[in-house]
Amino acid sequence: MTKAAPLLLLFLYLISVGNLVASNNYEQKTWCVAKPSSDQATLLANINYACSQVDCRILHKGCPCFSPDNLISHASIAMNLYYQCRGRNRWNCDFKNSALIVITDPSFADCIYA
Repeated sequence: MTKAAPLLLLFLYLISVGNLVASNNYEQKTWCVAKPSSDQATLLANINYACSQVDCRILHKGCPCFSPDNLISHASIAMNLYYQCRGRNRWNCDFKNSALIVITDPSFADCIYA
């Protein structure tokens, strides 16, 4: 092994560490939504819990996220509000394993997910 080989390895290591640090500075936006396989009782419990912790007025009749008026839509919005308000930690989007963290913005029409 030549003397240059350890220097090359050190150089490659430093580059890879620098890339790792740089990529950790980029924070990808995420949202929390209800799993489509969740049963209605679970979705209702998730809405009740999340809305007891955060402001869910956006779900009221006449507000942008009321329609579609179904449990999975309302649960996803309420769960996401909770997730966003609690710091977007993965444990804030568990809801007894009835939620998913997604990287595609689930907003639609005038209903903007936080």
